[in-house]
This record gives sequence, structure tokens and C-alpha cells, in this order.
Amino acid sequence: MADFAVIGHMGRMGRALARAIEAAGHRMAAGVDMGDSPGTLVSGCDVIVDFSAPDALEENLDAATSAGIPILIGTTGLEASHFAMIEEAAKTVPVLQTGNTSLGVTLLAALVREAATRLGSDWDIEVLEMHHRMKVDAPSGTAKLLGEAAAAGRGIDLDANRESGRDGHTGARSEGAIGFAALRGGTVAGEHSVILAGEEERITLSHSAENRMIFARGAVRGAEWLIGKDAGRYSMNDVLGL
Repeated sequence: MADFAVIGHMGRMGRALARAIEAAGHRMAAGVDMGDSPGTLVSGCDVIVDFSAPDALEENLDAATSAGIPILIGTTGLEASHFAMIEEAAKTVPVLQTGNTSLGVTLLAALVREAATRLGSDWDIEVLEMHHRMKVDAPSGTAKLLGEAAAAGRGIDLDANRESGRDGHTGARSEGAIGFAALRGGTVAGEHSVILAGEEERITLSHSAENRMIFARGAVRGAEWLIGKDAGRYSMNDVLGL
């Protein structure tokens, strides 16, 4: 049995994590939320799981490194400055950061990378995602993860080959571009599709999240795996041995 510290424990993911931690035979030893000081609360725990907000990441990483505790980060909406913080923290403790903790999405990303590797740039790639009306960032962290997988498969930089937010007279699609489209509405937990469109044929690789518990269970499995690892930067691919 491991002792978990959950940052953002009062949110929807935090409550799902509490159930998943208990179901896996572990204990949620500390719950941290807005206004709390994570440094004192996480002390003595075996692993930290952070599903809070980008603005809280620096303090959460400081708490992990100060206490020498591994941390899994599932927070989305991160920017370049946040990833730099993660790289620095990974010099001291094991850090697993991902845009999606679902085991199914992790495998989907591997399939997307393989498809992008095998097919040429004349196959257009579009990443389509839909989430509930309350989601505040777009594209989703998962969509970005899938776009990165496609870019890695082609050996290109995603930022330099990304198209999104098309509106009006945009002109023809650029060859080799990776496109993004984001839909919002209702209570959708998460729908993601990667469409690879060639001449007179099309491949669609998709994943549907039916309940937030899939992310919680994946996060618990990732956190279990992270305990005892050497300092470094890890991903869900490492958890599945991909």
C-alpha cells in the first residue's frame, strides 16, 4: 500500500482519484487544494498526483523536490515555461508529465506515431477533439499529445507545422501540416480522433472516454509505477513499456 498526496483533491478529477486510489488498495494520505501549502501536507507521502492548475505548478514542483517525492502531473494548459520547470525538477525527483493518463489514449498515441511514420506527407493529418462545455483550454492536452505523436512520427516540429482555428478564406491546406479542431458542449468527458486522409482513402484512429474514472485509474497506475524510480522525466509510454 502506498500513501498518495493529491493536489486538486476537491475538483472532479480529485474526487475520482480518491475512489481510484482506494480501489487500488492505497491510501490518500494528503489532499491539497487552493489556499493550502503543499510543502507541509505532502511530507511523508510516497507519491504526489497533481491535477490542479498551471499557476500552481511551480509551488507543487518545489514541494516535490524539497520532500524528495515523485510527482505525476496531469494538469493541462501548460506552456513552455512550465515544461522548463518540469525539466529542472526532473533532475532531482522522478516526474511523469502527460496530457492524458488514460492507458487507451497512451496506446492511441503510439498508433498515431506509427501511422505517421509509415505514411508520407501527402497524407493529411487532422486532430479532432470534443469536451464538456466547462473545459477552459483548447486544443486539449490530449489533442496536443496526439499531434506531438504525429509530428514525432514524421520527424518534424509540431509548432512549425500546426494549423488550427480555420475561419474564412484560409486558402489551401499546407502539405505536411497537422491540423486541430476543438468542439465544446454538454458533459462530454473526452472524444479524440486522428484522421489521416490520403488520396481516395482515409484512416481514423479514435478514443472515447465514457467516464472520468479512466483517467483516475490510469493516473494511479502511473503513480504506482513512478514510486522508486530514479530522478528523471517520464511519460505514460514508459508505464506501458512502449
